[in-house]
Amino acid sequence: MDLIAHLTTHFDDSAETLKASGRELAEPLTASVELLFATLANNGKILACGNGGSAADAQHFIAELVGRFERDRLPLAGIALNTDTSILTAVGNDYGFDVVFERQVAALGQTGDILVAISTSGNSANVLRAIHVAHERDMVVIALTGKGGGEIGQALSSNDIHLCVPSDRTMRIQETHIVLLHAMCDGIDALLLGDTL
Repeated sequence: MDLIAHLTTHFDDSAETLKASGRELAEPLTASVELLFATLANNGKILACGNGGSAADAQHFIAELVGRFERDRLPLAGIALNTDTSILTAVGNDYGFDVVFERQVAALGQTGDILVAISTSGNSANVLRAIHVAHERDMVVIALTGKGGGEIGQALSSNDIHLCVPSDRTMRIQETHIVLLHAMCDGIDALLLGDTL
């Protein structure tokens, strides 16, 4: 096997997935940025959740909001629901892992907030339950999925935004999710800092 040739195919495949995503998701991505900005400007907050690599993406996204992205600005309100080990283990132990995000959305989410729900398969049970509670609280959901969107894609309302990466490969979906999240951060900053667009 030619290992160099094998490994370099990842770059071409990733680039093709990103280009296809850029074509298909430009409009919902723009709508996401406008919604996130409006929510933050109206003193709402962003809740984000996911499992595994998606948990890392949720945490990364919220870190960029609360800290900064590429430019200095005021901190923005966000909470990653997968970072508090005491809550995760207490709720998981007492109620089951499927409700670890649901309980937090019920406790912290309010009308006017946004849930950023990340699942490469679109079938994460605990993310799906968080979406249902967000809807009960009149929160809008921005869902990042792949593989056709799965159960999460079916659970979204007409007010929600679905960013479904056109790929069935988990690594390609995850790579594209981080680009989408970085684009959201950049778009929020552009609107917040008054860039001429």
